[in-house]
Amino acid sequence: MTNTALAGASTAPAAGRRVTPTGRLILPADADRAAWLTARRNGLGSSDMAAVLGISRYGNALSVYHDKTGGLPLENDDSEPALWGRAIEDTVAREWARRNRSVVRRVGLVANIDRPWQMCTLDRRVLECPLADDRERCAVEIKCRAAFKAGQWRTGCPDDVLAQTLWQADVCGYDHIHVGVLIGGNDYRQFVVRVADHQQLILDLRAAGARAWQQITDRRPPILPHDADPDVLLDLYEQLHHDRAGVVAIDRDGDAQDALSDYLDAANDEREAKARKKTALAGLVGALGGADTAIQDGHVAFSYDEATREHVDRERLREEFPDAYTACVEDRASRRINIPKTVREAHQV
Repeated sequence: MTNTALAGASTAPAAGRRVTPTGRLILPADADRAAWLTARRNGLGSSDMAAVLGISRYGNALSVYHDKTGGLPLENDDSEPALWGRAIEDTVAREWARRNRSVVRRVGLVANIDRPWQMCTLDRRVLECPLADDRERCAVEIKCRAAFKAGQWRTGCPDDVLAQTLWQADVCGYDHIHVGVLIGGNDYRQFVVRVADHQQLILDLRAAGARAWQQITDRRPPILPHDADPDVLLDLYEQLHHDRAGVVAIDRDGDAQDALSDYLDAANDEREAKARKKTALAGLVGALGGADTAIQDGHVAFSYDEATREHVDRERLREEFPDAYTACVEDRASRRINIPKTVREAHQV
């Protein structure tokens, strides 16, 4: 097996050509990244579906909607995990091919022939499947995950990867997709996702994708469930409205008023909980007397341990080492909700 066979640079198919049983190539693997990011807005990819289903930490149905309708920047994932995942992908793909005595090749952006909005970017197409006697073609999905996520891969692929691979299989007409994952930089594992084991889930995925794409086509933003991840939403709103200005009117019986009331209730609960916690802490420390550990029924009930943490004297640093202070200390802008005292007092009445 040669590097050329793995990369497939000399035999890349032309755009528009059928490259899988049910998929045609939209853009080849060596296409400009900006062109790829633009083209993928014409459909829903496999990672989009994990977000649409609400099982992704990096997006949700609303963020997919704003991405496809042009509300978000083309390149909205410049995180360190994303950067290193792309950098290590080829190494993991080569290792999968070596261990399975197979040949893999980059493909590019593929769309289903009958449902062109249903897209995927195959990490690698497998030209000689190690599981089939006739060496049929399939694909392998490459993942790189942090060590603390190892438990998610104990018995198979986590839900988001399962959704991605089944979507790829449905786009391309494959009956299975291989998965190779490198966990923590030194723990390699591999799995096989078979279509026959997930027939109903594939139908549900296709239906969910069709609904989401219809909403995008109609410019009708999806309504998220009440338990949608707030961190994902806050990140989305920051991307959509990075430069804020102006005033908006809210109704007294609208969603914004409900959110304001919920926020004030939660803030009050938080203050009360902190006060109760501090009072309880004083009781625990008082019960210790001069000891540092409390025993109950022969077992440690609690202990009062000494802890240290690094502290920087910024005033001294600024006075004695101004160059270092300038080089290392920076102001980072952020936003916080500011509720006038009159509004807070009126809510407590």
